Amino acid sequence: MSCLGRCAGPRRLLRGAWAAARSRSALAAGADMDVAELLRRSVPPLPPYETKGKAPGAAEPRGAEFVRYYRGLEGGPRRAELLARLARDFGVEHGRVAELSAKVLRAREQRREPGALLHAEDRLRHYLTPRYRGLFQQLGRLEGGLRFLVELRADLVHALATKALDGPHVKEMNGVLKNMLSEWFSTGFLNLERVTWQSPCEVLQKVSDSEAVHPVRNWLDMKRRVGSYRRCYFFSHCAIPGEPLIVLHVALTSEISSSIQAIVKEVHPVETEDLNKITTAIFYSISLTQQGLQGVELGTYLIKRVVKELQKELPQIKDFSSLSPIPGFTKWLVGLLSSQAKEVERNGLFTESEWQEISEITGGPPAERLKKLLSNNEWVRSERLVRALHLPLMRLCAWYLYGEKHRGYALNPVANFHLQNGAVLWRLNWMADTSPRGLGASCGLMVNYRYFLEETARNSAAYLGSKQIRASEQVLSLVSQFQQNSKL
Repeated sequence: MSCLGRCAGPRRLLRGAWAAARSRSALAAGADMDVAELLRRSVPPLPPYETKGKAPGAAEPRGAEFVRYYRGLEGGPRRAELLARLARDFGVEHGRVAELSAKVLRAREQRREPGALLHAEDRLRHYLTPRYRGLFQQLGRLEGGLRFLVELRADLVHALATKALDGPHVKEMNGVLKNMLSEWFSTGFLNLERVTWQSPCEVLQKVSDSEAVHPVRNWLDMKRRVGSYRRCYFFSHCAIPGEPLIVLHVALTSEISSSIQAIVKEVHPVETEDLNKITTAIFYSISLTQQGLQGVELGTYLIKRVVKELQKELPQIKDFSSLSPIPGFTKWLVGLLSSQAKEVERNGLFTESEWQEISEITGGPPAERLKKLLSNNEWVRSERLVRALHLPLMRLCAWYLYGEKHRGYALNPVANFHLQNGAVLWRLNWMADTSPRGLGASCGLMVNYRYFLEETARNSAAYLGSKQIRASEQVLSLVSQFQQNSKL
């Protein structure tokens, strides 16, 4: 989407002309420098334990040199090589750690006084610090350094996801940097900002470009999403003012929505809001704009802050709910059908009458035919097949959200996010997103996670502590039907 009529063209915040200019100057200044030499000069030594509390010496030139060199590298293999060496060669000194671990064990075995044991443990903790952490700390102190570290971690996350980088050292460095960013991007440093049609063009463009749930179609669509009966908020950081880090879209309605089309396509004829029609806030999209902040807990805090903001502005709002996608449901279901297709005549997903009806409609082996129809969205062209699949897909989806687990928690990442926040798995909605994306990801199904504000803390503790999912009668009834009718 372009800012037609409002500005000359989209201006990118993180990869604008200034970044390109820096990259060109970096190439001229020394992109041919040996990586090992650069890291040797840039990564500070771990200070001795006795001086760990001392202020570090001036390291700004070394940090700035590292930034220039890194930005001068082409993305991909060369950056991956630098990050791999940094993780492998500048981590923890394992020999020193082994030696100090033995001293801690001896102090415990000899039952020495608590002070001596605590001192030995503190010394061990100090030498468990990888050396590259010192580099990240120095970079964070530079002007623009925090922004650079977010970019660097985005490269790291991408390289790990694409297998350009792998191995325990790189994964460990990714975790260390994520934890550091979690501290630097904690709530005390974050500002809540609202997006309106009068917001700067750069902000509107960034919000539009980052929308990952329901893509913005054009500039008029963006205007609707920040107009009447809508709210849009984002977090920015005090060191990166005006830069959206994570964005939340809210619809103000008179009831809990069951269809995304009514939210993203509805056009209100008047600009003035009728407050009597606003009793419910629907969180229908939350998108991280900076992939380098993946895993940093921003979404939970953003929802909590927005709830307080809405309660202050519109105290008549009583109901807070999401209208959420169910990414991965279609893929999960197609996987089950694939395993069924390998065993002739086996039916573990549907009742016998459902299986027979689907077989008659598809005119072939049900599992194989249905797998193909679900994969290409062709099933929605048959009204009869849509009706036949309504109930079985509802109960299968209920089980997918409630019963499919990863380490005891909900397998679906969106479900896991809202359940961690203390929401209730409240209602499944049939044909709630009939866009190609919605059909492809979740057979058109969406789900409401409802936030009962007086119960969220208790629900969150129950989910995180004992992995209990709070669900409504509708969802539990569908889960029960699944358990009775499916044989997985």
